[in-house]
Amino acid sequence: MLCGCSFASVFLFSEGGASVISNVVHQLNEEIRDKEIRLIGETGEQLGIMSSADALHIADERGLDLVKISPQATPPVCKLMNYGKYRFEQSKREKEARKNQHVVEIKEIRMSPGIDVGDFNTKLKNAQKFLTEGNRVKVSVRFRGREMAHTEIGRELLKKFAEQCAEVATMDKAAKLEGRNMSMFLSPKTGK
Repeated sequence: MLCGCSFASVFLFSEGGASVISNVVHQLNEEIRDKEIRLIGETGEQLGIMSSADALHIADERGLDLVKISPQATPPVCKLMNYGKYRFEQSKREKEARKNQHVVEIKEIRMSPGIDVGDFNTKLKNAQKFLTEGNRVKVSVRFRGREMAHTEIGRELLKKFAEQCAEVATMDKAAKLEGRNMSMFLSPKTGK
C-alpha cells in the first residue's frame, strides 16, 4: 500500500532534449480529504457514495490503494486499485508507444537552374531514397543574379523532378517562388 501524492510525467523527446507535455497527479489514500466520494471497486463496480474515511477503511481491508481518479466530479470519484502495478503498466504502455513512434523529417534537396544531367540524377536518387525511408522532401531551386529573369527554367526543373519521383511520392505543395528560392514539397506515397 502506498502513501503520499504520486504523479506521472509524459515526456516528448526531440533533438533539443526532453520536454514535459503533461503531468498526471493522483491523490492517494490519506491525502483524500473530501467529505464524501463516489467509490468504484477494483473490478469497476460502483460501491456507492460514502465518506473518504469509510472508503479508506475498505481499501485497507482489501489491501489496496484509494486513488482519486476524477477530482472535478461532484462528488469526486475514487477507485480501489494496486497503484504500484497501475503505474508500472502505464509506464510500459508509454514506453511501447514511444518505441512505435516514427518522426517524419523534412529533407532538403537544393539545385540551381543550370544543373547538369549527372548532378540532377544524383539528387533525384537521394530524394527517392529519402522518400522510401518515409521522410518528406523539400526540393528547392536557388536563383542568383540574372537567373531571376528566367524563373520558368526552375519551374520546369521542379516539374521534371516531381515526374521522376511520381512512383514513390506525391506532390504536397506545387512549385512556389519565395524571394530567390522556388520550392516544392514531396511526401511519400502511402502503402509503400
